Amino acid sequence: MLSRVAQNIYWMARYIERAEDTARLINVNTNLLLDLPRNITFGWLPLIFIIGAEHEYFEKDPNRLADENTVVKFLIGDKNPSSIITSLACARENLRTTRDVVPQEAWEQINSLYIYARDHVPSRRGRYEFLRRVIQGAQQINGMLAGAMTHSAAYDFVRVGRFLERADMTTRILDVRSANLLPRAGEPTTLKQEQTQGKTKSSQTQIAAPAQEEQNPFESIQWMSVLKSLSAYQMYRQQVRLRVGGPDVLKFLLQDQSFPRAVSFCLKELETCLKDLPGNTASLRAIAALKQRLNTAAIPELAREGLHEFIDELQIGLGELHDQIAASYFTH
Repeated sequence: MLSRVAQNIYWMARYIERAEDTARLINVNTNLLLDLPRNITFGWLPLIFIIGAEHEYFEKDPNRLADENTVVKFLIGDKNPSSIITSLACARENLRTTRDVVPQEAWEQINSLYIYARDHVPSRRGRYEFLRRVIQGAQQINGMLAGAMTHSAAYDFVRVGRFLERADMTTRILDVRSANLLPRAGEPTTLKQEQTQGKTKSSQTQIAAPAQEEQNPFESIQWMSVLKSLSAYQMYRQQVRLRVGGPDVLKFLLQDQSFPRAVSFCLKELETCLKDLPGNTASLRAIAALKQRLNTAAIPELAREGLHEFIDELQIGLGELHDQIAASYFTH
């Protein structure tokens, strides 16, 4: 296979996954704001940090508002590297010159999904249907590729791109969303301040042993939103039958070997794909290091202290894995 073809297919899969994941984030954040009381602040700026687009967002105006309309417009229709429209356009362009490698139906679906998204950038009223079509269209493309494309080296690169992008997005969501949900080491658990009749009052400080700490009910809703951002809520509840809590969510989304959007599962799939490709030594070594770091991590302790640094290590490792893949297969 030509390195150009491998590279195009790899990036096509990454951009399709990116468009789907961004659509999920917007959808879940919209629903979360409906579930939370008005006095609980939970805005739209975290979505910009999740996708790593803060530089592009504030480049022209450091004081740019981060309200719902501005952020959603940026994430859906603006011409920036992280928007849904741009992701679908890049997926289409990467496949356009190598479309003979994939089933004709998959190319037609990518093309039609891009045209639909380009021509139907939604208002707030039409947002849910637009995002639903993007998510469903991305899943149809993945289904067509899985069911009608020969599972050769070309398909391995499709899966490598998809699972690397998916692992990266999962770590980003956990990093940003957990920042204001997990207690810092040495700090007591406190309920957030409430606004009552125009006056600010603080709830009494709750000091208890870790196993007996009371969780703010609104934090439970927010952890549920983290799971729903990855379509993980139902599968999580099948395995963890207690109330949704931070350490359990982290353990599930980082270390579960069976859930398709957990980081551990993504690494396992990446390893399987790369084992079938030549020149895989450096890439497999990078995956082995990531798996070792992930599987030996004590999640409950990280939930109290050090999670941000740990996820930074994972993201750096994923970036290095991409570099190894690019050096091995895309530079010839």
